[in-house]
Amino acid sequence: MTQTGEGNQHGIERFRGKTTLREILEIATGFEASARDFYTALTPKVSKRIRYLVEELAAEEQLHFELFSAMAQRSDIAEQVKLEIERTASDSQFSDCLHLPDMGEQPDDQTVLQYAMGREHAAMQHYGELAETTPPGPIRELFQYLASEETKHKLELEKIYYETVHRGGGV
Repeated sequence: MTQTGEGNQHGIERFRGKTTLREILEIATGFEASARDFYTALTPKVSKRIRYLVEELAAEEQLHFELFSAMAQRSDIAEQVKLEIERTASDSQFSDCLHLPDMGEQPDDQTVLQYAMGREHAAMQHYGELAETTPPGPIRELFQYLASEETKHKLELEKIYYETVHRGGGV
């Protein structure tokens, strides 16, 4: 009887380590929507020095949201979204980003940039890992594209952060 219990426990642990591509798409869609809404609400509160950047981030997140929404509607991937894959190492960090901080009515540039860099880093890592573990096809290609996009965003944010914070661009 102990063996059966251990076998069931092992099966439960294996199940917890799996997720479907449909679930991943749903979480990623929510991640992009929350980022879009966060940056949109933040835009009027940030300094004019970085307002353009926050507006660009909101627009980029909207594009990503639209990509995931369109992917979820495609009939040619109906079977693929049912596939189970292992949860990625970055899964919990990515999911944690759905919880948005309250930056107050006048957040400083450094705080906004640090948050944005952390969020882009989490997305870059997560989409990169998903691109490696997702079977070949349109979903993998989407994750590859988004990992590349998030990497570009993070590098741009790092450049702006350096210029703003370390070169005395005003914080």
